[in-house]
Amino acid sequence: MHSGKDILQTITRRHFFRDCQFGLGGIALASLLGEGTSHARTESNPLASRAPHFPARAKHVIFLHMAGSPPQHDLFDWKPELVKHNGEPCPQEITEGERFAFIKGVPKLLGTPHEFRQHGESGAWLSEILPNLAGVVDEIAFVKSMVTDQFNHAPAQLLIYTGSPRAGRPSFGTWATYGLGSENRDLPGFVVLLSGGTSPSAGKAAWGSGFLPSVYQGVQCRSKGDPVLYVSDPEGMDRNLRRMSLDALRDLNEMQAAVEGSPETRTRIAQYELAYRMQISVPEVMDIRDETRHTLDMYGAEPGEASFANNCLLARRLVEQGVRFVQLFDWGWDFHGNTKENDIAVSLPGRCRRMDQPVAALIRDLKARGLLDETLVVWTGEFGRTPLNEERNGSKFLGRDHHPHCYTAFLAGGGVKPGITYGATDKLGYRVAENPVHVHDLQATILHLLGFEHERLTHRFQGRDFRLTDVHGHVVRDLLA
Repeated sequence: MHSGKDILQTITRRHFFRDCQFGLGGIALASLLGEGTSHARTESNPLASRAPHFPARAKHVIFLHMAGSPPQHDLFDWKPELVKHNGEPCPQEITEGERFAFIKGVPKLLGTPHEFRQHGESGAWLSEILPNLAGVVDEIAFVKSMVTDQFNHAPAQLLIYTGSPRAGRPSFGTWATYGLGSENRDLPGFVVLLSGGTSPSAGKAAWGSGFLPSVYQGVQCRSKGDPVLYVSDPEGMDRNLRRMSLDALRDLNEMQAAVEGSPETRTRIAQYELAYRMQISVPEVMDIRDETRHTLDMYGAEPGEASFANNCLLARRLVEQGVRFVQLFDWGWDFHGNTKENDIAVSLPGRCRRMDQPVAALIRDLKARGLLDETLVVWTGEFGRTPLNEERNGSKFLGRDHHPHCYTAFLAGGGVKPGITYGATDKLGYRVAENPVHVHDLQATILHLLGFEHERLTHRFQGRDFRLTDVHGHVVRDLLA
């Protein structure tokens, strides 16, 4: 039995009258709106721009993921008591029955070696190794009470981006593009940029389409070399021959679609056509040479280089051109302290320098261009770090183990209340003491800012209506402007 026919068989009489995509409501709405103004998903253009459930605060998302998970005690979560008792054995009642990834025996408390100060009118506490973010704290909402269920990298990353610690579900950007479409027919609705030399632990599943049509998956672009692999014409094929080849493929796919009715065949047609248009549009938007020297210096970007700074600048250029969801992964934040390269006293300041300047520049640049109000910037890791020194195998370097019980994320723009700190941890920074925000709550809140009721953004698969937030999630309304 063909998959397309399976889908048609699931459309009941109730669906026909209720659902805007298939039913009488959709027909009536299309006639009221007129041709060319309807946001209904069409077979010919699955990426057509569509309206959300209610007016959105944010039109675009730039999701900045520090892969490996930054140590919040050394960046945002100032704990004087932890510094006061630095080096002392951790009280047994705190860690009794606890599972750690690497800590063994009785661990010692680890206060940060970095100084903290308050900044801005909001009085937000920030480490001295984040001097540029200190200048934009009044645009930021810090969430110091994030909680996750996972303490290993890949499952924790999958939980954030797909709602499940196991591979196979659609990613966050896929859901956003599935629900909203794209504002630019010549660019993907969902773009992924990597830095740090290594892909995230969850791999391409972090931006995959899962069981949704693959046209909505993230397109990985590069800031050095060809922006998209294999999108250029092969040697010996010019653009006219490429067009003729695509026309022939389209005709063959249309014939197959007429017989089988498979939505994935329609997706394949749309992907080929988008790839053809991307040959012109992507190199233009990915070329930062036309930026002013002032802008390049503000980000710390350099044309032709592969860096987090370049990717932050590219993220601004992409949302400026209507890309719906831009996801940046920066690998190298796994500060266990088992080598000099991941010591929080020696190496963390350098890692922060490469992140702090471009992120602060991104927020300033979006605001200066009038884009911050409609662009939501999210900064996070996949979990937190312990307030304990890992001391793996007797290491003398300073580092922290994985910690799911609390961590810090921050948001800016896109309908978020600026200049606030939400939630708090206990005096040692071990557990949330006030206003816990689970990963699913963050997902629900971001979807709300995009104009969605997270319980209604669903897709039926194998007899069940799936959603990003699984069966959880509450909108954190105190974060909304």
